Amino acid sequence: MVTLFDKTGVMAIGTRLRMLSERLSKDAEKMMALYDIDIKLKWYPVIFELIENEEPKTVTEIANEIGQSHVSVVKIIREMSKAGMIIETKDENDGRKTNLTLSSLGKERIGQIEYLHKDVTLAIEKMLAGTKHNLWYALDEFEELLDEKSTYPRVLDEQRERESLKVKIVDFQDKYKNDFIELNNEWIYKYFEMEERDEEILNNPKESIINSGGSILVALYEDKVIGVCALMKSKNESYEYELAKMAVSPNYQGKGIGLLLGKAIIQKAKDLKAEAIYLESNTVLKTAISLYRKLGFKKVVGYKSTYGRSNIKMELLL
Repeated sequence: MVTLFDKTGVMAIGTRLRMLSERLSKDAEKMMALYDIDIKLKWYPVIFELIENEEPKTVTEIANEIGQSHVSVVKIIREMSKAGMIIETKDENDGRKTNLTLSSLGKERIGQIEYLHKDVTLAIEKMLAGTKHNLWYALDEFEELLDEKSTYPRVLDEQRERESLKVKIVDFQDKYKNDFIELNNEWIYKYFEMEERDEEILNNPKESIINSGGSILVALYEDKVIGVCALMKSKNESYEYELAKMAVSPNYQGKGIGLLLGKAIIQKAKDLKAEAIYLESNTVLKTAISLYRKLGFKKVVGYKSTYGRSNIKMELLL
């Protein structure tokens, strides 16, 4: 019989793990009753921490050890306290801390938990011994991967990779002049004010950039202009070119278009035998600064800008 997960494959791992958890939880409730342990299942992680070495613990310590939020642990503690399971005492050395221990009633209600632990451990070990891939070890590995990078940014990377295949980076043509102007006007007016140098470049991109030995690249998504970036001949003796006038349409930001443009303009500089390029920006543009660092640019200390809005200069040695 073909199951839902045979059809969905690994993309439904969250649903499958949740359903597996629900199955195990139902059995766990039966086990609690089997061993006459009178507690709510959600209390168990807190109880385990309190009985592990029988030393008082604070809410913060418990939350850190069981991997749950401080708020959720506080709620559990309140329920257990109301049920008479917990004793709360102020710390002798720090009155801001409350130490938690199991009450006599609490210990009575979990009387046979030691036998439960032993029997469940043996039962699960025998189940895992019958599997080709040990689930317990596999979970350790999977959780380590999630700690390194969760599923959302991983899926976002895949989306960007797929969408990038639809993007073409082409050289500037006169028909793209209005797009070059509008895309740059958008971010400049949003964060700053238009400066005289901006107007000189934007109104005459071909004359001020291309005819001066530079280049302008245009990002097309299904033949629609969604981004631009310029490589301008530099008047600074330390650099041959300046990366400038990078702009991406707001509707396409966060999809890796800036990264594609940046890589392409850097390659253009290499093709022109440049040894170093630079850019000027403002730290209020956090996403842009992050992109430049990802492209390999490093901050330059001590410089004089030709833009009033600039407060950071970055360079890239090629």
